[in-house]
Amino acid sequence: MKVSIVQMDVRLADPEYNFSHAEELIRSAAAEKPDVICLPETWNTGFFPRENLEILSDRDGVQVKKRIGSLAKELGVHIVAGSVANVKGDGVYNTAYIFNREGSCIAEYDKTHLFTPMGEQDFFELGDHTVNFELDGVACAMVICYDIRFPELIRTLTLRGVDVLFVAAQWPLLRKGHWQVLNRVRAIENQCFVVAVNGCGMAGETKYAGYSAAIDPWGETITGAGESEEILAAELDLDMIRGIRESINIYRDRRPGIYHLGV
Repeated sequence: MKVSIVQMDVRLADPEYNFSHAEELIRSAAAEKPDVICLPETWNTGFFPRENLEILSDRDGVQVKKRIGSLAKELGVHIVAGSVANVKGDGVYNTAYIFNREGSCIAEYDKTHLFTPMGEQDFFELGDHTVNFELDGVACAMVICYDIRFPELIRTLTLRGVDVLFVAAQWPLLRKGHWQVLNRVRAIENQCFVVAVNGCGMAGETKYAGYSAAIDPWGETITGAGESEEILAAELDLDMIRGIRESINIYRDRRPGIYHLGV
């Protein structure tokens, strides 16, 4: 699987610019003929406007499906469209959409762990489901930013079978080290590829880290970005997963009978 990571410099509270810029970046990424193009978290509004959030947000993913879904079909590429601020019913959600090569939305996911240190829970609603999906027959899953700190969530996904975990984020430069370590650890402990797509640039007083990366199941970085906007390309050699899981079979050697995670 060939993936393109779009590390986007998102403008806070400017969805029209962000949609147009995302489309430009997707077209640039498509020139390398990837199988999958990936975007970061809340790329339509930035993370996140405290004023007029509902007005600035998408609604039921209409704009994402119309503009990004149609691009997926036109370009014949899967798009893991990061996440967007998105109104559903009476609340705003941090919603991810995944499109196949035909432009159909095959999965969506609302962020299940909201970042309380920045008050995200006061502006967004909690998601209530996980998401697994397939791209070209490859087992995939997705989480959003703060979710990566919760190993129970990731293991729930990978027990269903995951070869590639996509992580969309707006992770600050202040905690860049956590971003890098957590993504490597999730790859190692779950024996899967991790495609970690972060935003960059400033949003209000916060500088976002960048440092997007594709990481193999040994925890080695296949390709990685710096702090500025850029597009990365990575080849994921999916054949290596079988050898790793056969040599160190963590899924066979688990002992769920003695784990107590319900507290």
